[in-house]
Amino acid sequence: MNEEIKFYIESAKEQMEKALVHLETELTKVRAGKANPAMLEGITVDYYGTRTALNQVASINTQDARSLIVQPWEKSMLTIIEKAIQAANLGFNPQNDGILIRIIVPPLTEERRKALVKTAKAEAENCKVSLRTLRRETNEAIKKLQKNGLPEDEVKDAEAKVQKLTDEFSAKCDKHLEQKEKEILTV
Repeated sequence: MNEEIKFYIESAKEQMEKALVHLETELTKVRAGKANPAMLEGITVDYYGTRTALNQVASINTQDARSLIVQPWEKSMLTIIEKAIQAANLGFNPQNDGILIRIIVPPLTEERRKALVKTAKAEAENCKVSLRTLRRETNEAIKKLQKNGLPEDEVKDAEAKVQKLTDEFSAKCDKHLEQKEKEILTV
């Protein structure tokens, strides 16, 4: 196989892996009823005039399946962190006891579960759109090689490999979504 084709296929595979990792990251942010430190991942706080990720100024742990504990490294950060969690509008009511912040994760309603499944499906669809875009871009690059003298049968073989790669990653996408759906719908 032509070296340029190998390069394009390997490049596409790397990008598809990144799309899948991004999907996994986004799905961990979707709440599934159990307390998970990743739920607070997108929250930033004002740390001496700089926007800083919550996990950079405090430790975040699960106490049990229904509660999170946020323990700031500096006591002066307690109220700032509490306000940031409330402002994030995640449906949590943080409780500040002067030493740490407890967050009780409320059980999910059936309606909320269905909304979360929709969110998870949207993330999976975004991943698939990325995969299809990568497939199209890779195929276009390979077709340009054909115009520059690459035999047609090599181009067809390369396109088949790219399609196989796309199908493989699309199936992985579906598998991640299926696991997340099961996790969300399990009461």
